[in-house]
Amino acid sequence: MPNKLLIVEDEPAVREMIGFALARAGYDYEEAGDAEQAYTLVTRELPTLILLDWMLPGQSGLELARRLRRSEHAAKVPIILLTARGEESDKIKGLEIGADDYITKPFSPKELLARIKAVLRRTAPEATDDVLEAGDLRLDPASRLVSSSGITIDLGPTEFRLLHFFMSHAERVYSRSQLLDLVWGSNVYVEERTVDVHIRRLRKALEPYGHDRLIQTARGSGYRFSLRPLTHL
Repeated sequence: MPNKLLIVEDEPAVREMIGFALARAGYDYEEAGDAEQAYTLVTRELPTLILLDWMLPGQSGLELARRLRRSEHAAKVPIILLTARGEESDKIKGLEIGADDYITKPFSPKELLARIKAVLRRTAPEATDDVLEAGDLRLDPASRLVSSSGITIDLGPTEFRLLHFFMSHAERVYSRSQLLDLVWGSNVYVEERTVDVHIRRLRKALEPYGHDRLIQTARGSGYRFSLRPLTHL
């Protein structure tokens, strides 16, 4: 999944403030001024998270959130509602339609970034900069370095993303089609066997350090990352 956020806000000054804060924090982002433009962008490229203003011209942010949650394509994209409505009943309404968090205007960039990081930790851990470790295998997303006992392991960009995803979702089996959607992106059209090619490359890079065994094949199902022996599958 591309690590890109989507700002949906009709006030240019607010969009600019949020965009500046995101850029300083190292996030890539796109902007939309209304619900239809936002839906078009989401359809074209699934964002990692949506910052969604409640009050939009035409279709409201609440209606857009409901539309996204009903969409097979975008149902699981995290949403943080931005609104001046501070009543508890409004907050509950937003959460009930599927928003992952709610922040009341005016808010500070520091608070917004903290909320974004908290939601991503829960919903898309592979999109955070948290260092991941499995035994003596270490992956640092910020520096894009993978190492074993302090020795750097050279990985290509796709193998790095694949390992990052696996380490963020250890012990769970993912099919080839799921990996294509979650690592390559749902709008990237490549053959499922492409996953096998990159799995082989990743294992080859990890093999000298004894970590190739962590990338396990679940016959007939897909792949998983696990510290447990293969016999547990």
